[in-house]
Amino acid sequence: MDYSNLTSFQLDAFKEVGNIGAGNAATALSQLLNSKIDMTVPSVNIVRFEDVFAKMGSEQVVIGVIVRVLGDTPGNILFIFEKNTAFDLICRLTGIKENEITEMGNSVLAEVGNIISSSYMNAISKFTNLVITPSVPAVTYDMLGAILSTTFIESGQYDDSVLDIETVFLHENTEIGGHFYYIPMPGSLEKILTSLGILI
Repeated sequence: MDYSNLTSFQLDAFKEVGNIGAGNAATALSQLLNSKIDMTVPSVNIVRFEDVFAKMGSEQVVIGVIVRVLGDTPGNILFIFEKNTAFDLICRLTGIKENEITEMGNSVLAEVGNIISSSYMNAISKFTNLVITPSVPAVTYDMLGAILSTTFIESGQYDDSVLDIETVFLHENTEIGGHFYYIPMPGSLEKILTSLGILI
């Protein structure tokens, strides 16, 4: 289904969900860091799967947190950190500067990815009354193209349209940012949009 013609009024429903999800995530991250976290208003768009490559560059090395979504709207969540952001976040939470992902760093990023993914999916669940359950997160460190290929393209289990929420949190005047992609199984995104009243 082509979602490129959705009006700004229709997308406002998603933006409201994004705001609530980001607010919940900021609160949870504040508790994790034991420090105040502010948030910017997230940018919410529905983009074509192939545009994810073009937007970030398929050869860019990134750190991804992958979460399977179970329930009424199955699919996958992919949260992308740029390398510098990920290592800075690990340092803030552990006090240790890393140059490569250790087991501790992996655990930190998995927990942060889990908090953000759960916050957004719980917000969608609350608005739609759909049962949406994120699974245990897995952390991967590779070129974006390789992550997308091995996780989604080879399985063929993805829709052409992807929910993209650009997420930026502010901690001590430093941005902690990344991209939250909900990559649905065919039919899942349509079910969410219908439940939000965006599609009839």
